[in-house]
Amino acid sequence: MKKRVVVGLSGGVDSSVTAFLLKEQGYDVVGVYMRNWNDDSVTINNECAWEDDSRDALLTAEHLGIPFQTIDFSIEYKKRIVDYMFAEYSEGRTPNPDILCNREIKFDLFLEAALKLGADYVATGHYVRKRVGENGPELLSGIDPNKDQSYFLCQVNQKQIEKALFPIGELLKPQVRAIAKEAGLPTAAKKDSQGLCFIGKVSLPDFLQQQLKPKKGNVVLIDAHWQGYDKEIEATNRFHYNVEDGKIIGEHNGVHNYTIGQRKGINIGGMVEPLFVIGLDASSNNLYVGMGSNHPGLWGKGLFIAQKEVHWINKKDAMQLGVVRHVLGRTRYRQPLQKAVLSAKEDGLYLVFEEPQSAIAPGQFAAWYSGEVLMGSGVINQR
Repeated sequence: MKKRVVVGLSGGVDSSVTAFLLKEQGYDVVGVYMRNWNDDSVTINNECAWEDDSRDALLTAEHLGIPFQTIDFSIEYKKRIVDYMFAEYSEGRTPNPDILCNREIKFDLFLEAALKLGADYVATGHYVRKRVGENGPELLSGIDPNKDQSYFLCQVNQKQIEKALFPIGELLKPQVRAIAKEAGLPTAAKKDSQGLCFIGKVSLPDFLQQQLKPKKGNVVLIDAHWQGYDKEIEATNRFHYNVEDGKIIGEHNGVHNYTIGQRKGINIGGMVEPLFVIGLDASSNNLYVGMGSNHPGLWGKGLFIAQKEVHWINKKDAMQLGVVRHVLGRTRYRQPLQKAVLSAKEDGLYLVFEEPQSAIAPGQFAAWYSGEVLMGSGVINQR
């Protein structure tokens, strides 16, 4: 009897090729589109609206001759993803909805729904590899260095990986496009989605303003020679600024619209070099900026993850108090893996990089690897 695989068809080329390859391999394939959002008011000119993606997913299923259905997760998506995003942005932190969507929707609710449909596995179009090691299933970086999406799966666990297949993780993006074209898939020439997980291309400011209203605040320029940069601080500590530390050069409409390292949207001209966000304070609604990409306020060597936020894919890898481990780490998608030291202390984990890193943003996820193997992750608490 054929093994059944339920594929999350997003309406894009990657998931389409995933379904095609699995069918070619002899699996009983079922396509499912996850409807996670019902509000079109924040999509950009209806570009990549969920209806378009759903239609393309259906066309792909029809082309492949596989069953297809849509499952509505919008209520849970709002509770688990959207409400969390609003809460984090209101505190001046930067959440990652794609990582949350994988943890809360694709590899939780979707997996549960697929099992009820009689699935042996679920499959997605992620550029990531799976293998079974001595201690069970592992996640490895995708072969394509430009598309490796293991970072987005840094919050899943072994039980979820055991039930998952990732057919395109061994392929380069151009190969995926070529397969789609040769197979005549309707999505072969479709552009990659830039939207939030399964909800289409969204205007983030409009999205945030559903609950976070515009609030005028000061934009404060911190000089690169600010005296605070001369002080010795712990590698994982952040610089804390006050208005008196710099010069007010303009206004903004709310710190929730910004993240550390952001360049666009500051909307203040006349500077010798571009401005970058180097700090924000939700309580005072002050936005701190520095001039130039080499500004010392942009760079830091370490970060802290509170104990309750630490996640290990394989719990056997969890570090005991006092243990120090050499790892490779990253704090955002497509960032090349960086040499770092991970230390386990009473309050959590401390990740200190060998070289200074730009734009380490509280609220984002740090992920760490042993070679190509993704080991764990956690929400960045401070830097």
